[in-house]
Amino acid sequence: MSVSLRVTTLRACRDILKELRAVKGPGYRRSLGYRYVMDQFRKNQITSEKLCRSQQDLLHQASSYLCLLQSTRLHLSLHAEYHGEGSTREKGLRDVAGMVGLALPTQPGGKGWE
Repeated sequence: MSVSLRVTTLRACRDILKELRAVKGPGYRRSLGYRYVMDQFRKNQITSEKLCRSQQDLLHQASSYLCLLQSTRLHLSLHAEYHGEGSTREKGLRDVAGMVGLALPTQPGGKGWE
């Protein structure tokens, strides 16, 4: 295994564990996900000799799993930010326009103009 591939594999493992820590909190080392990830990285250290797979294949799977974890975390944070306080039907029209940076026009004429 080349040095650059080993560094990339180590970086992928660390990033996956960082995402698990963000989701599970300080007790992430006791989770099944942590044990599974560590077992897979330990088991497949010498990929080409043991499993006849290309060395890049498992790295691709690890980076895909990392992308899934990151995307899920970002989705949940966006969902909590924009849907946390009721739906848009419950919010006023001015509040919804303010969320996207718009302002409602004022009626020219004041009272009784309708």
